[in-house]
Amino acid sequence: MGHTVEWPVRLYLVEEDGRTTARVALHTGTTTLTGQGTARCSPDDRDVPEIGDELAAGRALRDLAGQLLRVADKDLEGVGAVPPRRERRVAYGWSSAMA
Repeated sequence: MGHTVEWPVRLYLVEEDGRTTARVALHTGTTTLTGQGTARCSPDDRDVPEIGDELAAGRALRDLAGQLLRVADKDLEGVGAVPPRRERRVAYGWSSAMA
């Protein structure tokens, strides 16, 4: 038996003073998860808003993905299954850029 659902996702981007903030909201029908991400333009770099949008959105989506996987792990534990072991990956670039 097939199963199809649609989970709407909304992505909001705000750019102000060389800093881009992203918020992504996922609605599953029973819950809403929200991811956050930011990016800032280095004073030495040319301001290209699209790059800030891409970085902030990517970081917000990565935050959302992590939350969704943690929810799935809890649900697996709730039905007696062992959740998969997840690798922690180190982010590329400057660590302060991830803030």
